[in-house]
Amino acid sequence: MEQKKKESAKVYKQREIALGIYDMWLDTTLASQAKPGQFISVYTQDKSALLPRPISICEADTINSRLRIVYRVAGKGTAEFSSYETGRRVDILGTLGNGFPLEKAEGKRVFLMGGGIGIPPMLAMAKAIKNAASVDVIVGYRDKELFLIEDLKQYAPVHIATEDGSVGTKGNVMDVLKAEGLSADIIFACGPLPMLRAIKTYAAQNKIEAYISLEERMACGVGACLGCVVKTAKPDAHSHVNNARICTDGPVYAAEDVEI
Repeated sequence: MEQKKKESAKVYKQREIALGIYDMWLDTTLASQAKPGQFISVYTQDKSALLPRPISICEADTINSRLRIVYRVAGKGTAEFSSYETGRRVDILGTLGNGFPLEKAEGKRVFLMGGGIGIPPMLAMAKAIKNAASVDVIVGYRDKELFLIEDLKQYAPVHIATEDGSVGTKGNVMDVLKAEGLSADIIFACGPLPMLRAIKTYAAQNKIEAYISLEERMACGVGACLGCVVKTAKPDAHSHVNNARICTDGPVYAAEDVEI
């Protein structure tokens, strides 16, 4: 596993791609070690905010040494990031987390399932998966404020759900599976907890392997705040308790290994 390191990255470019959703490219040496499902912690200039903001990696450009992050403005920290312009320096720590087990996709029919701000890591996955029998991307949004669809379509067929029915299937990602009669051998997913619970249940009922990223639950991203503890099916080998910190032990888990 690559060593995490803190460095001063430079904003290459940034734009708003949907209401309150920002797409930022950073010049950083961390691009060379980034894996799908990992994240970086981004530090604000606000000295009263001691802890950084964890943001998942959307894409890595290893040729130009750039990382892409796509995030939602959800508070003071992310509001600050959204104001950053080209050339701005920003401190980041990474790469963090275990990432998705890409090798498990080989020869299998794959679902990449993302909901809301859990969609960006699915682009990194779609780009990285090789030798799968097939790949289908199933994504869920609140309404017609879609993002990353054209990026995702470069790598796999994309199936869309919106809560209000304005685009694609009305409902959520699980409704898409029913409406379109899709099936798979393995699922990789990231999104809100209700979605991940539904995927965990679906995978268990259909005896499908599933790996889920619980990144939405993270607060600081560096193991300091203990705000992201999740119950595990088996006791930890060191602490002998059925708990894990998502930011240091995850954020990706086999669905059967966590209680959510």
